[in-house]
Amino acid sequence: MKKSILTLICLIAAIGISQAQLFPTFKVGLKAGLGFSSLRSEGRFLNSDTKTGFQLGAWGRVGIAGFHVQPEAYYASKKVGIETEDQSGDATFKSFDVPILLGTRVGLGPIGARIQAGPVFSFGQNEDISFTKPAEWTNYKKSSTGIIGGIGADISSFTVDLRYEHGLTNLNETGNQKIRMWTVGVGFSFL
Repeated sequence: MKKSILTLICLIAAIGISQAQLFPTFKVGLKAGLGFSSLRSEGRFLNSDTKTGFQLGAWGRVGIAGFHVQPEAYYASKKVGIETEDQSGDATFKSFDVPILLGTRVGLGPIGARIQAGPVFSFGQNEDISFTKPAEWTNYKKSSTGIIGGIGADISSFTVDLRYEHGLTNLNETGNQKIRMWTVGVGFSFL
């Protein structure tokens, strides 16, 4: 008898989980996060120091059959340490970033875990690249592309994410410099 009841409970839970993943979902929210960046040149880090920046923006998520698309738009301040033979200091790249993440969510009801990955497009904000010491920034591009991936958790309307961003395009037109960044973000969905 106990075995039959346990089997019935497991069957109901499995049907509930599969039904929850099949129905269309839609969420919209706000997010904020901290980014821990470094700049690589010719395959080497320009400086071993990791600098902390921030992100502020909005996100949306549309899902069906256990998969989702999550476009985001946020303002980012990416700080990096630079140390070369002729200059050293900290640089700040300010950009408007647009990641388009594809992922899946596993969970029951309002509690779930996500895995996501996709491209991120960064657009520099009016030459907002600052440097703590004089440097020539006219060679830096106004846009770049990267790939982003990570894990996340949803608890009702709150979200938490841990992601890694890997720059694909060079930031500098005369050299091979790419941003690498870990981010920790929190968000809230209001729809």
